Amino acid sequence: MSLFIDTKRVIKTGFINFWREGVVSVATVLIMITTLFVIGSLVFAKAILDSTLIQIEDKVDITVYFKPDATENDILSLRESLLNLQGEVKEAVYVSQDESLEKFKKRHEDNSLINQSLLELDSNPLGAEINIKAKDSSQYEDIANFLKASQEKYKIIDKINYFQNKDIIEKLTKIMDSFRRIGYGISLILIIISVFVIFNTIRIAIYFSREEIAIMRLVGATNNYIRGPFIVEGAMSGIFASLITMALFYPFLIWIEPLINNAFLGINIFEYYLNHFLQIFAILLLLGIFLGVLSSLIAVRKYLKV
Repeated sequence: MSLFIDTKRVIKTGFINFWREGVVSVATVLIMITTLFVIGSLVFAKAILDSTLIQIEDKVDITVYFKPDATENDILSLRESLLNLQGEVKEAVYVSQDESLEKFKKRHEDNSLINQSLLELDSNPLGAEINIKAKDSSQYEDIANFLKASQEKYKIIDKINYFQNKDIIEKLTKIMDSFRRIGYGISLILIIISVFVIFNTIRIAIYFSREEIAIMRLVGATNNYIRGPFIVEGAMSGIFASLITMALFYPFLIWIEPLINNAFLGINIFEYYLNHFLQIFAILLLLGIFLGVLSSLIAVRKYLKV
């Protein structure tokens, strides 16, 4: 019962102090809003980047060109082997000789010389194709090596375009990995800076409460009882900051949506905000409370020697 009463008092004192120390509380919340807004922006930036890279990655593939005399059974057998590669091939679309010819004609429909040359041929000069998409861009090299081994074994493959596109695929993979690492690094740096700044702001609040703390220590208050109100204040700052940050994102994303649509592919960032509202809010809320509580603990421990 005593523990319940003490906890209730700590929470009540934390609430009272938060509202009483208006300027300091507002400063803490504003600093935290800035941090959470930037981190939240990184969440949206990651969504934009991932969507754009998925769109670009979806346009990257390996095309296997077969010799005109390759039989359909041999080609389909190789396709089946590709699909059986463990967790590497997303799809392998077979394009017959006739379909390859139609695609070629359509691609060069404005070139009268090529069209005239095709009319003079007695047979289809093009072979069948298989267009392969990997589940991940880093797996294209393994697929290409498998195809190269098959080329030497079955003698039906005329050309594999991976080796012409290898540099593009590798650069795409590196870009994706680099942006992810940069995003994580920026988030970590912002959290460290935020803890430092909020810690100094909360230290001011603790300084204003120094006489109250001294009296509490004289009457035998425990360390946890003294820390408690400041932890509650830190948590409240995080809660208010996360709520305000989510509200600020609403007009901000409406304003920036047309710019993003013009610059990037495949995502409606405002729709993403609405569809993932609870997940994003949960991230910012937990992060805000964590920053507030951690900063309070550090400030009390280091500067009051409680």
